[in-house]
Amino acid sequence: MLIIRLSRVGKKNLPLYRLVISEKHKDLYGDSLEILGSYNPHTKDLKISAEKTKYWLSKGAAMSATVNNLLLEKKIIEGKKVKASKDKKPKKAPAEKPAEA
Repeated sequence: MLIIRLSRVGKKNLPLYRLVISEKHKDLYGDSLEILGSYNPHTKDLKISAEKTKYWLSKGAAMSATVNNLLLEKKIIEGKKVKASKDKKPKKAPAEKPAEA
């Protein structure tokens, strides 16, 4: 399955991301089919080829939640935002001690 997702590049403490299309189970930092654009989270600057992105989506490629939200903001695609972060595990309630008689 093909997926469009972010691949981190850049220096330590100064991340930059590439939007790449690759197989879902392949390493992000290995070979990718194509580099679609780049994203700078500090300036919120997204440079992306809209034509290439729409082409891959028409071929059945999926997107990560973060990429979906970025493309919605740039109005490249239409739809609803997806919750990108994972919920923290709920804390277990302390076990009640049985009442002593």
